[in-house]
Amino acid sequence: GKEVVVANAIIAILTIGGQQLFSFFTFSCPCHVGQNLTYGMAFLGVPALILLVVGYALNNQTWRLVTGKRSPLQEEATRNRLLQCKLTCFVLCSITGRALVAPITWLAVTLINGSYYVCAMSEYVSVHYDGANLNVTASERRRMLAAFPCSQLVTPELTRARDEVILLLRYQSQVAGWLLIAVVVITVFLSYCLASCFSPLSFLHFRYWSSYVHNEQELFDEATDQHSRLYAMQHVKKFFGFVPGSENVKEIRIPSLREWQAISGLAFLKRVDKEHYDYSLLHDWALKEPVSGKYLKTDDDP
Repeated sequence: GKEVVVANAIIAILTIGGQQLFSFFTFSCPCHVGQNLTYGMAFLGVPALILLVVGYALNNQTWRLVTGKRSPLQEEATRNRLLQCKLTCFVLCSITGRALVAPITWLAVTLINGSYYVCAMSEYVSVHYDGANLNVTASERRRMLAAFPCSQLVTPELTRARDEVILLLRYQSQVAGWLLIAVVVITVFLSYCLASCFSPLSFLHFRYWSSYVHNEQELFDEATDQHSRLYAMQHVKKFFGFVPGSENVKEIRIPSLREWQAISGLAFLKRVDKEHYDYSLLHDWALKEPVSGKYLKTDDDP
């Protein structure tokens, strides 16, 4: 839907901005044999991996897949294991598609920029491209090529050779970046085409279904917030003796030391029976303790 496109666009823009800031403030090629490749690949790959993990973690569908259990209705409808596997694969592909937006944007932007690739691959440039006929050993040649990303370390007679090597590596990096973008765009387009071909819904019916799912989730979130607030309010009222936000409070309850201790500390989700849980220590106290204790009248007059 439109919301997905907008969300992906925002993620891509934020990733591009973050990459530019990240490169400006942190990237500094070591220009040393054996270190350039590790450093360049780390800056190219590790942030992309982190963004991928974050993309999975921020998707609610991931946690539904991990923690969700099938309802009795689903169990009756999905006794066919092949159908269940197809559904799981579809959800995984959907989650992965969303999670890949940021890391692919990172990889594409960094490859088009070229700095990381130039740093990582400078010492591996073919001798044919180094632009100078130097009578040096292979190890010395690699050491000289590894220093090319740092202009201050290159002697004047090697400036021309350095410029040729940097141009070659930037060309390779930018071509790889545009190829990555082209492959992703074509893959996404073909995926949508295949999904539409195998979908049991017509175009308008699919739009209606997408709208329904979106609205249902919004309404469910609103009801969840209101329900949990009203439910928690009952427990807070029992502890303090009044409803928060009330204008005319006639009396308040004075909790005892034992009660303060009962609701303090670390709270863990506690199972009460087969169908219900206690969500907090205050919740547990409110369900167990009778309504009693010391009350104090309040003077409403100013």
